[in-house]
Amino acid sequence: MRKRQQAQNEEISTVSQAPGGNQRPNTCCFCWCCCCSCSWNEERGEHAGRPTHTTKMENIQVEEESQIPTAEEILSWSHNFDKMMSSPAGRNLFREFLRTEYSEENLLFWLACEDLKNEQNKKIVEDKARNIYEDYISILSPKEVSLDSRVREVINRNLLDPTPHMYEDAQLQIYTLMHRDSFPRFLNSQVFKSLLENTEGSISES
Repeated sequence: MRKRQQAQNEEISTVSQAPGGNQRPNTCCFCWCCCCSCSWNEERGEHAGRPTHTTKMENIQVEEESQIPTAEEILSWSHNFDKMMSSPAGRNLFREFLRTEYSEENLLFWLACEDLKNEQNKKIVEDKARNIYEDYISILSPKEVSLDSRVREVINRNLLDPTPHMYEDAQLQIYTLMHRDSFPRFLNSQVFKSLLENTEGSISES
């Protein structure tokens, strides 16, 4: 048994070491620069385990500052997705729900695109566009959002000259996905039902 384990260990050691002493070969992937040997690709590969991955944009948007919503606002969210998404308090509550469904990245991506739209400095636009790509578009990211091939092709073309609105098609697709898929479940969730009951109770008391 001990000899067998020793032989297996030697075999693994032989496979893991490439000729010339390089232990990590360049592997083709789809990344910002579409280059198989880019340094960003290698850095991401070193953290393949990444169970507690935190995105660059998520660091910025830990939680939005918001005022306590009025009863009228909360009631309007129950039948109007657009109104909820236009409210920081509504987005925070929706994000809390999405976290329980492991789909928080959809809202984070949408927020990152909104942030990019407000930027005018070309250098900052390029940096933010790259961060969005690495965090939510790259197939290597654990927070990759679901986009169809047509939208991905548009993004690939836009990467050549990033602009504040380069992710508009992708943002709309994810917004529609959240509206049709996540929002109905959010309305039936305990998170929203509890808030709605408290709101309706306070209105009846007044």
